[in-house]
Amino acid sequence: MVWIHGALLCLAVVAGEAADTYPSRPVRFIIPYPAGGATDILARSLAQKLTEVTGQPVFVENRAGAGGAIGTDAIAKAAPDGYTIGLAHAGPLAINPSLLKKLPYNSPRDFTPISLMGLQENVVVVHPSLPVRSIKQLIALAKARPGEIIMGSGGTGTGSHLAGAMFLSMTGVKMLHVPYKGNAPAVIALLSGETQIMFPTILTAKPHVEAGRLRALAVTTAQRVAAMPNLPTVAQAGVPHYESSIWFGVMGPAGMPADMVTRLNTEVGKILNAPSFKASFVNQGLDIKTSSPEEFIKLITTEKVKWAKVVKDAGIHAQ
Repeated sequence: MVWIHGALLCLAVVAGEAADTYPSRPVRFIIPYPAGGATDILARSLAQKLTEVTGQPVFVENRAGAGGAIGTDAIAKAAPDGYTIGLAHAGPLAINPSLLKKLPYNSPRDFTPISLMGLQENVVVVHPSLPVRSIKQLIALAKARPGEIIMGSGGTGTGSHLAGAMFLSMTGVKMLHVPYKGNAPAVIALLSGETQIMFPTILTAKPHVEAGRLRALAVTTAQRVAAMPNLPTVAQAGVPHYESSIWFGVMGPAGMPADMVTRLNTEVGKILNAPSFKASFVNQGLDIKTSSPEEFIKLITTEKVKWAKVVKDAGIHAQ
């Protein structure tokens, strides 16, 4: 009995040491999108800071393709040992389950949410030739000219499309949706007057708004944003309860040890909530926000329901 008690005590000590020393080797951070975007830059900045505070390399691996499904599936299929984590994104986790019939993973069942990182803020912009300067004027004009106003997007099922689809559903107005192959050509079409309205990210639209080439009416988020503080939210401007933003965070595969999740959640929170870190992403249209793992999984679950309704009401099908 004494030997058994001692052996158990020894195992407890070893387990405690393992938890205290995590991570003890390099950690892989998978990003399911190409390098260079705003969320990629944020994730890389986080990985660099995690390297500094943990003393172990946190190396980034971009696994792009299939709207984020390839990299997201790589996270789901990794060993749940805490040494593969990655970028959680609203597209693969909350939107694609309603758009695509077959996904190689189940969200959120196949993942361990660690922490929210933030929100990507969008803005309602129109071509200056459209005679509206507010959301109420836009709704009135769209009702007077049903189906005539042309709404561009970065593609069917993208954030800019779904933000617009939600707006149409909640206001009851009709516009002609024209999807482009990416946000860049969609913005070019709006600048040329080929389309008249779009719901792009603030990072994409802000330079054109400041130069007078586009007119901003409102932001799509629940609260006003620091990057464009004078703009009201769509809800404040006349569409109560409207809110559309693409969120992202940190997650691992299902079954990660709780102590490792707690360690990562604590470190991610400290890094992202540092005033200097948050300030560096304001002009990129990113609202840095953190959460507990429990809050994050609740967000994923409720967002799946929200976007499923938008997709169904708008009759959206992936192309």
